[in-house]
Amino acid sequence: MTDNPCTACGACCAAFRVSFYWAEIPEDSPAAGLTRSLTPVFACMAGTDQAAPRCAALTGEVGGATACSIYPHRPSPCREVMPGDEKCQHARARHGLPAL
Repeated sequence: MTDNPCTACGACCAAFRVSFYWAEIPEDSPAAGLTRSLTPVFACMAGTDQAAPRCAALTGEVGGATACSIYPHRPSPCREVMPGDEKCQHARARHGLPAL
């Protein structure tokens, strides 16, 4: 069992558009099939470009047991959110979860 609060949350994966420079995820990456083009230079994770975002790589239910199916290959915006930071707290509040 891990002490990582993210494996019992997933709120950030269902709160924001995850956009990044298109070349950040190589075509041969396991994550490549889960991206969508936004502009000629930016892509996003599939599902995060919707009114009710939910990353296609997120498994499980927000607020329950969750995991990222491409964790070692996730883009930089995903790597930047830290448990308890401002983005984390905003995402948790959006889903009615208590602050960390």
